[in-house]
Amino acid sequence: MSATKTFLAVYLGSGSTGSGMAAWNAMPEAERRAKEQQGMAAWGAWVEKHKDVLVEMGGPLGKTKRVGPGGIADISNLMTGFTVVRAESHEAAAKLFENHPHFTIFPGEAVEIMPVLPIPGR
Repeated sequence: MSATKTFLAVYLGSGSTGSGMAAWNAMPEAERRAKEQQGMAAWGAWVEKHKDVLVEMGGPLGKTKRVGPGGIADISNLMTGFTVVRAESHEAAAKLFENHPHFTIFPGEAVEIMPVLPIPGR
């Protein structure tokens, strides 16, 4: 049995102009609220099912500031949230997110999963 590794999962949206978000926003309010409740219940069930491998529940992400050599700037990107999980392999970590409510119920585009690597020299 291999050692358990840590993985960062980043939830990606389509942005305010993406087709998924446009369709979501075009729904009648009552339908959108019902879908939102369905999605949150499904997300809660996903969390319960995977609670033994959740390192950090994470949460939604807000507006982004980028800091670089040129200073600080407000930017936009497609990252909408994150979660940290443990799994035996990258493939096993990715399988945790198959059919996730982020994109099966909500208008999210995808979940990207990447290993958290050891810091060199430590």
